[in-house]
Formats: sequence, C-alpha cells, structure tokens
Amino acid sequence: MGKFEAPLRVLCSILLLAGSGTAQTASAVRIDPPQGGLGWLTRPYQRRVIPPVSLNNSDRLQALVRAGNLYVSGQDVIALALENNLDIEIQRYGPLLYREVTKRAESGNLLRTVGAGVAAGPQSVSLTGVSSTTALGASTAAVTSQGGILTQLGPSLLNLDPAVTVNANFAHTTNPQSNTFLTGTTSLIDDIRSYSANYSQSWDFGLNAALNYSSVRNKFNSLAFNLNPYDSGALDLQISQNFLNGFGRAVNGRNIRVAKNNEKISDLQFKQQVITTISAVLNLYWDLVSFNQDLKARRDELATAQALYEDNKKQVEIGTLAPIEVTRAESQVYTSQQDLLVSQTNLLQQEIVLKNALSRNGVASPELAEVHVIPLDTFKVPGNEQQKPLEELVSKAIGARVEIAQNRINVESQKLNLVGIKNGLKPSLQGFVDLTNNALSGSPNFLLQGATADPFLTGGYGNLLGQIFRRNYPSYSAGFSLNVPLRNRAAQSDYTTSVLEIRQNELALQKALNQVRVDVQNATIGLQQARSRYDASVKARDLQRETLEADRKKYTLGASTVFQVVQDQQALALAESNETQALANFSHAQISFDQAMGTTLEVNDISVAEALSGRVARRSSLPAKLPELQPEQKQ
Repeated sequence: MGKFEAPLRVLCSILLLAGSGTAQTASAVRIDPPQGGLGWLTRPYQRRVIPPVSLNNSDRLQALVRAGNLYVSGQDVIALALENNLDIEIQRYGPLLYREVTKRAESGNLLRTVGAGVAAGPQSVSLTGVSSTTALGASTAAVTSQGGILTQLGPSLLNLDPAVTVNANFAHTTNPQSNTFLTGTTSLIDDIRSYSANYSQSWDFGLNAALNYSSVRNKFNSLAFNLNPYDSGALDLQISQNFLNGFGRAVNGRNIRVAKNNEKISDLQFKQQVITTISAVLNLYWDLVSFNQDLKARRDELATAQALYEDNKKQVEIGTLAPIEVTRAESQVYTSQQDLLVSQTNLLQQEIVLKNALSRNGVASPELAEVHVIPLDTFKVPGNEQQKPLEELVSKAIGARVEIAQNRINVESQKLNLVGIKNGLKPSLQGFVDLTNNALSGSPNFLLQGATADPFLTGGYGNLLGQIFRRNYPSYSAGFSLNVPLRNRAAQSDYTTSVLEIRQNELALQKALNQVRVDVQNATIGLQQARSRYDASVKARDLQRETLEADRKKYTLGASTVFQVVQDQQALALAESNETQALANFSHAQISFDQAMGTTLEVNDISVAEALSGRVARRSSLPAKLPELQPEQKQ
C-alpha cells in the first residue's frame, strides 16, 4: 500500500484545491443537506429539491365566509388574488427560473429560454358598456427577454467552471521479441501503473490554463534497463490567451450580463402580471356590484308589474276596466320575469368567474363550491377632480409603465450581445506557453549483475517529486496561432443582422413611448366620458321616475292608459339599469386610467414584495352589519 501513498497525496491535494474553488453559496432554491463528512465537496453534484405546487388557498378565504356566503370588499378581492390567483403563482417561478439561467451563464454556457408570458386576466360574463384603452392590450402582451438566445453568435464561450480530471491505469503487457539483443528476452513483460490528475480553468478575459500531473511506473523482465522498476513523471502547465477573437470580459461575459438583464425583465414580468390580474379582478368585482344593483332594479320592476296586474284584475271584476288591460299587464309581468331571470343568471355566472380568479383550485374549492359572493362596497359617485396637465401625466406614465422599462432593457441586452458579434469579425490570434518539469526515478535492475545507475536517478517516489519541484529537467515552449478567414461572410452577416434588429427595437421603443401618450390621453378622455354618461343617466332616471308618477296619477283619474304606465315602468327599469352600468363603466375607466399611468399597484396599496411572497399583511375585517341578501343568496 505504501507505494500508492505518494501519488494519492498529490491527487487529493489537487482535488481539495478544485473543491474549494467550485464551492457554491446557498441560493433561493432549496438544496439538500450534504451527505457524509465531505458535504462541502459533494454539494455541487447534489440535485436541488423544488417543493411541489400548493393548491391550498390562504386562510383569508375561509375567514371571509359567513353562513354560506363570501363577503368581500375591493381590498379583500385584491388580497385574495395576490394570495391565491394561479396566474400570479405561475409568475412567481419566473425570478427563480431566470436566476438559475444566470447561474448557467456564469459557468460559460448558453442561455436558455424559460418562463411563461403574462396571462390576460378573466373577463366578466357581460361586457356591455365596458371600455378599455389601448393600454390594456399593450400591457397584457407577454413580456419576454429579447436578450435570451438559444444559439451563440460571435466567439465561442469559455467554460468558466473549473474542472478536475483524474485517471488511473493498471496494465500487464506481454510482447514477443524478434531481437533478443536489445531486451535480452524473447518475451518482454511490462507491469504498468500510471496516474494522472488535471486541473483546468478559463477566465472571462480569454485566458485558459491547465495544470497536469502524470506519473508512470514500469517494471520489466529485461536486463536492458539500468533502472528497473522505475517511475517517470511530469508536471505540465499550459497557458493560452486569445488576443483578437475572443479577447476581453465584454466579449466572454456578455451572456452573464444579458442573463442579469433578463432577471430584471422577470421582475418586471411578475409586476406586469400582478397589474394585469388585479385590474381584471377589480373589473370583475365592480361588475358584480353592478349585477347586484341591477338585480334589485329588476325585482322592483317585477313587483310593480305584479301590483299593476292585480289591480287591473280587480277593476275588471267590478267592471271599471276593459279585460284587455289585464292581458297587457300580464304581458308586462312575464317580460319583467324574463328580465329578472337574465339578471339572476348574469349574477351567478359572474360569481363563478370571480371565485375562479380568487382560488387556486377554482370553483371546485370546498370553501367556494356553493357559496355566493356578496360585495361589501357600493359605487362611489364620480367626482369632478381637477386633472393634471397632460405632459405631466405622460412623463409620469413613461417612468412607471412596465413595458417601457422592458423595451429599454431589451435594447441594452441586444447591444451587449452585439459586442461579442462584432468581436467575431476579427481573426483568431492565440498565444500559448507550455512549461513542463520532468522526472525519472527508480531502483537498479536486480536482474543485471554489476549494473550501475546514476545516483541522482536512484530512489523512490519521493525522489521523483523532488526532481519535479526542483525543476531538474525542465522543458519550455511558446508560440502563437493565427487564423485569418479570407471572406468572413458569416461574421459580417451576423453583425449586420444584429444591428438591423437593434434598429428595429429602437423604433419599437419609440412606438411604445408614443403609445403611452395615446393611452394616457384616451384614458383621460374615457374618465371624462364616463363621468358625462353617469350624469346623463342620473338625469334620465329622475325624469323617467317623474314621468311614471305623473302617468300613474293620470291613470288613476282615467286620463291615461295601462299601456302607457307599462311603457313608463319599462323605461324606468332601463334608466336605472343604465345608471348602474354608467357607474360600473366609471370604475372600469378609472382602472384603465391607472393601468395607462402605470400606477395600479400604487393606487391599490400593493407591495411587490408581498405579492411575490403570496402573503398580504393587512387583515380583512367584516362589518358589524352585513348587507341585505337577495332571496337566492340566502342559504
């Protein structure tokens, strides 16, 4: 065993050096605990454990359920979406994915395309009167990394992860000899033990280095060798440096910089998903509020129609009214019942859509399967706030809009890639140096009587190592290699194509900036329009109510007809529905304005950190007096 001790010490020293150079720090992704006493050495080779997805809803959902109904305010809807919505949960994996791609790039490998685009939020069952600016269409587009690449253009990347290679070979060879004069035997037998260890590493400025140690032990059955057995060995250092093609950190580290830009884009993409989802669920919520109010109006319409029908039957019985008026009143009852049924189904469908957006397992959730969603908020009458100057709004929106920041980072990433592609135009010039320390040590051939050997070469493995580190037998070499492509068409084409793509993206950035101005102007006009529609709907409802009361009095005095009263009732119900829709439209316009300004998170007091963690700090509290329920909402 002693004869293996010396080479094993050398191999272990190299392994320990390599292990200390490649140890990884803890990351956000959980890593299994090290196994055994060399956990620090084996950690780079252990798999990372990603916890399985959780389909459990947050405790907040169950806490808001009372007597089979889910009571929620607008803030509750936001909190539930941040904690349970699957679109947001999917995007939470984005930053983790891109950090892993950065780690891959830091090793000198190609970038991977990972992640999912921003998902458009759910829509209401009825979009009547809902207006949205172009900002909605622009903001829900998938945010992707233009810097991400699958194939590498420009100089080949260097492997920046150090590597250790260890080889051991044991052989026994027997070779028949045609000339016994040289070997002294007709059958030359050689017992061979060879060891080698190699440590190699590259640096991002273009330097490659490899340190290789090797030794071979030979033992022959021949009289021709003065030393038998003997060990030969060498310690070899090879260094090469790229000077033109592949030179510099900007060239060899471009993927690392692009990957870090992509991490920023993944953060923006998560933020965009939160904005898109929160805007969608708020639209759902306010539509649910409008459907509830519309349902009340339809019930009042049906109650009025039934009362008129009963009154007409009594008058027909006593002979003061023609029988045809009963038929007309009954027709109005059936029409009102149909309107009520449509309103009821709209409300039920809207509840399903909203519940699905607030739960990880949708309407199959035990907490939500049979519950009704009861909104706690009522519409606020839109005010006449003084709008800020347009240029001030546009300037704020440009600074806040996610897609503007994304486009700028994409252009920056393409320019980082262009550095490497431009470098690919240069010829390849590589300088190299090779330094080798050789050694030979062995024992005098015991088969050869009177054999003499150089005392300097006589000894064990320690003598071999001493020769190497004393550099008794050094070898040197140096040189360069120049490779000049004569036409270089591929490199020129890659560079020109990349510059043209950058020009396209610069124009796309300007287009996005122009679109921000359009979005802000349209959103501002949309708010003004929604306010005007609300004022008009209130005036129309008041006038129609006055008309109905006047015609009822005329009908009582015999100066009007049932047909006129029925028409007035229908017109009043429609006016009330239009008022409710106008209030809903104002809410949608305000949400669209916040999206156009990029202030959705700020306006709704949403923390990106809380959204990323999936835990909202503020607690929900139900009011002491819960709102009155519709008949179908009572369990």
